[in-house]
Amino acid sequence: MKTSSTQHGNKITSLFCNVFGHHYVVSKKVTKHIKEYKCIHCQKQVTTDASGKLSELTPQMQEINDTLEDMYQKRRSRVVQHVA
Repeated sequence: MKTSSTQHGNKITSLFCNVFGHHYVVSKKVTKHIKEYKCIHCQKQVTTDASGKLSELTPQMQEINDTLEDMYQKRRSRVVQHVA
């Protein structure tokens, strides 16, 4: 049987998500408040935006999250070194 894929996974799992909703799990912690999520059924990726709501993870949002994560990690390492 040939399965066709959409941008968010195959058609059966996409149909499941359309009927029952997505089942997101955290795929990456960017900062304490910003996380990236991935649906375990259709592989759709979302992230928290500036207002705290979930929005689709576009390439632009991915780049913003990567930059934010880098800045957050550098700041945390400086604070830990300063305290120690």
